[in-house]
Amino acid sequence: MPELPEVETTMRGIASHVIGRTVVAVLVRQAKLRWPVSPELGQLFTGQEICSVSRRAKYLFLESETGRVMIHLGMSGSLRILTSDLQAGKHDHVDFVFDNRTTLRFHDPRRFGSIFWLMAGEGHTLLDALGPEPLAEEFNADHLFSRSRNKKVAVKQFIMNAHNVVGVGNIYANEALFMAGIRPDRSAGTISYQRCRRLTEAIKQVLTAAIRAGGTTLKDFVREDGNPGYFKQSLAVYGRGGLPCNRCGRVLKEERLGQRATVFCTRCQR
Repeated sequence: MPELPEVETTMRGIASHVIGRTVVAVLVRQAKLRWPVSPELGQLFTGQEICSVSRRAKYLFLESETGRVMIHLGMSGSLRILTSDLQAGKHDHVDFVFDNRTTLRFHDPRRFGSIFWLMAGEGHTLLDALGPEPLAEEFNADHLFSRSRNKKVAVKQFIMNAHNVVGVGNIYANEALFMAGIRPDRSAGTISYQRCRRLTEAIKQVLTAAIRAGGTTLKDFVREDGNPGYFKQSLAVYGRGGLPCNRCGRVLKEERLGQRATVFCTRCQR
Protein backbone atom coordinates (compact mmCIF):
# COMPACT_ATOMS: atom_id res chain seq x y z
CA MET A 1 0.00 0.00 0.00
CA PRO A 2 1.37 3.46 -0.83
CA GLU A 3 2.26 5.20 2.42
CA LEU A 4 2.63 8.89 3.18
CA PRO A 5 6.16 9.28 1.69
CA GLU A 6 5.00 7.64 -1.54
CA VAL A 7 1.96 9.91 -1.71
CA GLU A 8 4.10 12.97 -0.95
CA THR A 9 6.59 11.86 -3.61
CA THR A 10 3.72 11.39 -6.07
CA MET A 11 2.41 14.87 -5.28
CA ARG A 12 5.80 16.46 -5.85
CA GLY A 13 6.38 14.39 -8.97
CA ILE A 14 3.16 15.32 -10.76
CA ALA A 15 2.96 18.95 -9.62
CA SER A 16 5.29 20.43 -12.22
CA HIS A 17 3.48 18.54 -15.00
CA VAL A 18 -0.07 19.63 -14.13
CA ILE A 19 0.02 23.04 -12.40
CA GLY A 20 -0.95 25.71 -14.91
CA ARG A 21 -2.36 23.16 -17.34
CA THR A 22 -6.00 23.16 -18.44
CA VAL A 23 -8.05 19.96 -18.33
CA VAL A 24 -9.47 19.28 -21.80
CA ALA A 25 -11.03 15.88 -21.05
CA VAL A 26 -11.70 13.45 -18.21
CA LEU A 27 -12.00 9.83 -19.34
CA VAL A 28 -13.57 7.47 -16.83
CA ARG A 29 -13.25 3.87 -18.03
CA GLN A 30 -14.13 2.24 -14.73
CA ALA A 31 -16.19 4.20 -12.20
CA LYS A 32 -16.52 1.33 -9.71
CA LEU A 33 -13.62 1.93 -7.35
CA ARG A 34 -13.84 1.63 -3.56
CA TRP A 35 -16.52 4.30 -3.90
CA PRO A 36 -17.98 5.27 -7.28
CA VAL A 37 -16.13 8.02 -9.11
CA SER A 38 -18.13 11.24 -8.75
CA PRO A 39 -20.47 11.18 -11.79
CA GLU A 40 -20.18 14.96 -12.29
CA LEU A 41 -16.37 14.84 -12.39
CA GLY A 42 -15.93 15.12 -16.16
CA GLN A 43 -18.50 17.85 -16.63
CA LEU A 44 -17.29 20.06 -13.79
CA PHE A 45 -13.52 19.57 -14.06
CA THR A 46 -13.16 19.80 -17.85
CA GLY A 47 -12.03 23.28 -18.86
CA GLN A 48 -10.53 24.03 -15.45
CA GLU A 49 -6.93 25.11 -14.94
CA ILE A 50 -4.96 23.32 -12.21
CA CYS A 51 -3.80 26.00 -9.78
CA SER A 52 -2.20 23.76 -7.16
CA VAL A 53 -1.56 20.18 -6.05
CA SER A 54 -1.72 19.35 -2.35
CA ARG A 55 -1.88 16.47 0.11
CA ARG A 56 -3.77 15.74 3.34
CA ALA A 57 -2.84 12.41 4.95
CA LYS A 58 -2.83 9.98 2.02
CA TYR A 59 -5.29 12.03 -0.05
CA LEU A 60 -4.07 14.02 -3.05
CA PHE A 61 -5.88 17.10 -4.33
CA LEU A 62 -5.88 18.64 -7.81
CA GLU A 63 -7.22 22.12 -7.18
CA SER A 64 -8.91 24.62 -9.50
CA GLU A 65 -10.88 27.79 -8.87
CA THR A 66 -14.24 26.01 -8.86
CA GLY A 67 -13.32 22.89 -6.89
CA ARG A 68 -10.86 20.08 -6.39
CA VAL A 69 -10.40 16.42 -7.21
CA MET A 70 -9.66 14.27 -4.15
CA ILE A 71 -7.70 11.11 -4.97
CA HIS A 72 -6.74 8.17 -2.75
CA LEU A 73 -4.40 5.54 -4.19
CA GLY A 74 -5.89 2.72 -2.11
CA MET A 75 -3.98 -0.55 -1.91
CA SER A 76 -2.39 -0.62 -5.34
CA GLY A 77 -3.06 2.68 -7.07
CA SER A 78 -0.62 5.01 -8.79
CA LEU A 79 -0.66 8.19 -10.85
CA ARG A 80 1.43 8.39 -14.01
CA ILE A 81 2.27 11.20 -16.40
CA LEU A 82 2.00 9.91 -19.97
CA THR A 83 1.54 11.11 -23.51
CA SER A 84 -2.14 11.27 -24.46
CA ASP A 85 -1.77 8.74 -27.27
CA LEU A 86 -0.45 5.91 -25.07
CA GLN A 87 -3.07 3.15 -25.10
CA ALA A 88 -4.75 2.43 -21.79
CA GLY A 89 -4.33 -0.93 -20.10
CA LYS A 90 -6.80 -3.12 -18.23
CA HIS A 91 -6.28 -1.35 -14.90
CA ASP A 92 -6.04 2.23 -16.20
CA HIS A 93 -9.36 3.53 -14.93
CA VAL A 94 -9.30 7.34 -15.19
CA ASP A 95 -7.41 9.80 -17.41
CA PHE A 96 -7.08 13.55 -16.90
CA VAL A 97 -6.06 14.92 -20.31
CA PHE A 98 -4.37 18.34 -20.49
CA ASP A 99 -3.99 21.01 -23.13
CA ASN A 100 -0.36 20.06 -23.89
CA ARG A 101 -1.29 16.49 -24.89
CA THR A 102 -0.11 14.94 -21.64
CA THR A 103 -2.28 12.74 -19.45
CA LEU A 104 -2.39 12.07 -15.73
CA ARG A 105 -3.52 8.44 -15.55
CA PHE A 106 -4.96 6.70 -12.50
CA HIS A 107 -3.91 3.03 -12.46
CA ASP A 108 -5.35 0.68 -9.82
CA PRO A 109 -5.40 -3.13 -10.23
CA ARG A 110 -7.32 -3.75 -7.01
CA ARG A 111 -9.73 -0.85 -7.51
CA PHE A 112 -9.52 0.08 -3.83
CA GLY A 113 -8.65 3.71 -4.53
CA SER A 114 -11.12 6.56 -4.85
CA ILE A 115 -11.72 9.77 -6.81
CA PHE A 116 -14.15 12.43 -5.60
CA TRP A 117 -15.08 15.87 -6.90
CA LEU A 118 -15.46 18.55 -4.21
CA MET A 119 -16.82 22.00 -4.94
CA ALA A 120 -14.75 24.98 -3.75
CA GLY A 121 -14.96 25.16 0.04
CA GLU A 122 -16.63 21.74 0.32
CA GLY A 123 -15.25 19.25 2.83
CA HIS A 124 -15.64 15.49 3.02
CA THR A 125 -16.50 13.07 5.82
CA LEU A 126 -13.30 11.09 5.10
CA LEU A 127 -11.27 14.15 6.12
CA ASP A 128 -13.26 15.24 9.15
CA ALA A 129 -11.75 13.02 11.86
CA LEU A 130 -8.14 12.95 10.69
CA GLY A 131 -5.39 13.60 13.22
CA PRO A 132 -2.47 15.98 12.72
CA GLU A 133 0.11 15.62 9.97
CA PRO A 134 3.16 13.80 11.38
CA LEU A 135 5.58 16.49 10.19
CA ALA A 136 3.48 19.36 11.55
CA GLU A 137 4.24 21.16 14.82
CA GLU A 138 0.91 19.99 16.25
CA PHE A 139 2.22 16.44 16.28
CA ASN A 140 4.47 16.41 19.33
CA ALA A 141 5.05 14.66 22.65
CA ASP A 142 2.16 16.52 24.31
CA HIS A 143 -0.28 15.33 21.65
CA LEU A 144 0.92 11.72 21.62
CA PHE A 145 1.09 11.46 25.41
CA SER A 146 -2.38 12.93 26.01
CA ARG A 147 -4.02 10.85 23.26
CA SER A 148 -2.46 7.60 24.50
CA ARG A 149 -3.40 7.76 28.18
CA ASN A 150 -5.42 4.75 29.36
CA LYS A 151 -5.15 3.15 25.90
CA LYS A 152 -4.50 -0.59 26.08
CA VAL A 153 -4.00 -0.98 22.31
CA ALA A 154 -0.47 -1.78 21.14
CA VAL A 155 1.57 1.36 20.49
CA LYS A 156 2.22 0.31 16.89
CA GLN A 157 -1.51 0.12 16.17
CA PHE A 158 -2.01 3.39 18.06
CA ILE A 159 0.37 5.38 15.85
CA MET A 160 -1.07 3.75 12.72
CA ASN A 161 -4.56 5.02 13.64
CA ALA A 162 -5.26 8.11 11.51
CA HIS A 163 -7.38 9.60 14.30
CA ASN A 164 -4.18 9.97 16.35
CA VAL A 165 -1.75 10.93 13.58
CA VAL A 166 -2.12 10.53 9.83
CA GLY A 167 0.14 8.74 7.41
CA VAL A 168 2.17 6.45 9.67
CA GLY A 169 1.77 3.20 7.76
CA ASN A 170 3.15 -0.20 8.56
CA ILE A 171 6.64 0.20 7.12
CA TYR A 172 7.37 3.46 8.89
CA ALA A 173 5.71 2.44 12.16
CA ASN A 174 8.14 -0.50 12.35
CA GLU A 175 11.08 1.77 11.57
CA ALA A 176 10.13 4.59 13.95
CA LEU A 177 9.55 2.25 16.89
CA PHE A 178 12.95 0.68 16.33
CA MET A 179 14.60 4.10 16.19
CA ALA A 180 12.81 5.10 19.41
CA GLY A 181 13.70 1.81 21.16
CA ILE A 182 10.05 0.91 21.89
CA ARG A 183 8.55 -2.56 21.47
CA PRO A 184 5.64 -2.39 19.05
CA ASP A 185 3.43 -4.56 21.26
CA ARG A 186 3.69 -2.33 24.33
CA SER A 187 0.38 -0.81 25.42
CA ALA A 188 0.22 2.78 24.22
CA GLY A 189 -0.95 3.99 27.62
CA THR A 190 2.21 2.70 29.33
CA ILE A 191 4.60 4.81 27.24
CA SER A 192 6.15 7.61 29.31
CA TYR A 193 6.22 11.25 28.25
CA GLN A 194 9.93 11.13 27.48
CA ARG A 195 9.48 8.03 25.34
CA CYS A 196 6.55 9.71 23.57
CA ARG A 197 8.94 12.55 22.78
CA ARG A 198 11.47 10.08 21.35
CA LEU A 199 8.75 8.39 19.32
CA THR A 200 7.37 11.59 17.79
CA GLU A 201 10.92 12.64 16.88
CA ALA A 202 11.60 9.20 15.38
CA ILE A 203 8.40 9.32 13.28
CA LYS A 204 9.40 12.71 11.93
CA GLN A 205 12.96 11.58 11.17
CA VAL A 206 11.90 8.35 9.47
CA LEU A 207 9.26 10.01 7.31
CA THR A 208 11.49 12.94 6.40
CA ALA A 209 14.26 10.58 5.33
CA ALA A 210 11.82 8.46 3.30
CA ILE A 211 10.40 11.51 1.52
CA ARG A 212 13.92 12.73 0.77
CA ALA A 213 14.72 9.30 -0.68
CA GLY A 214 11.50 9.23 -2.71
CA GLY A 215 9.52 6.79 -0.57
CA THR A 216 10.12 3.08 -0.62
CA THR A 217 8.77 2.41 -4.10
CA LEU A 218 8.32 5.32 -6.49
CA LYS A 219 11.47 6.88 -7.88
CA ASP A 220 10.53 8.68 -11.07
CA PHE A 221 7.35 9.47 -12.92
CA VAL A 222 8.05 9.86 -16.62
CA ARG A 223 9.48 6.96 -18.57
CA GLU A 224 8.96 5.96 -22.15
CA ASP A 225 6.78 3.00 -21.20
CA GLY A 226 4.79 5.05 -18.68
CA ASN A 227 5.79 2.84 -15.75
CA PRO A 228 7.33 4.21 -12.55
CA GLY A 229 10.87 3.28 -11.61
CA TYR A 230 11.64 1.36 -8.43
CA PHE A 231 14.43 1.16 -5.91
CA LYS A 232 14.92 -0.45 -2.52
CA GLN A 233 15.33 1.85 0.41
CA SER A 234 17.56 0.76 3.27
CA LEU A 235 15.31 -0.31 6.17
CA ALA A 236 16.47 -1.23 9.66
CA VAL A 237 13.78 -3.77 10.59
CA TYR A 238 10.88 -3.96 8.14
CA GLY A 239 11.26 -7.01 5.89
CA ARG A 240 14.27 -8.23 7.90
CA GLY A 241 12.65 -10.72 10.27
CA GLY A 242 15.10 -13.54 11.11
CA LEU A 243 18.13 -11.41 10.19
CA PRO A 244 20.56 -9.89 12.72
CA CYS A 245 19.78 -6.50 14.24
CA ASN A 246 22.00 -3.79 12.80
CA ARG A 247 22.63 -2.44 16.31
CA CYS A 248 23.23 -5.45 18.53
CA GLY A 249 23.33 -8.50 16.25
CA ARG A 250 20.44 -10.34 17.90
CA VAL A 251 18.05 -12.03 15.46
CA LEU A 252 15.08 -9.76 14.72
CA LYS A 253 11.71 -11.17 15.75
CA GLU A 254 8.78 -11.12 13.34
CA GLU A 255 5.15 -11.56 14.34
CA ARG A 256 1.67 -10.45 13.30
CA LEU A 257 0.22 -7.49 15.14
CA GLY A 258 -3.16 -6.25 14.04
CA GLN A 259 -2.77 -8.59 11.03
CA ARG A 260 0.29 -6.63 9.88
CA ALA A 261 3.90 -7.85 9.66
CA THR A 262 5.77 -6.51 12.68
CA VAL A 263 9.52 -6.80 13.08
CA PHE A 264 11.49 -5.68 16.13
CA CYS A 265 14.57 -6.37 18.25
CA THR A 266 13.87 -7.90 21.67
CA ARG A 267 17.10 -6.41 23.02
CA CYS A 268 17.07 -2.88 21.58
CA GLN A 269 13.32 -2.30 21.97
CA ARG A 270 11.53 -2.51 25.30
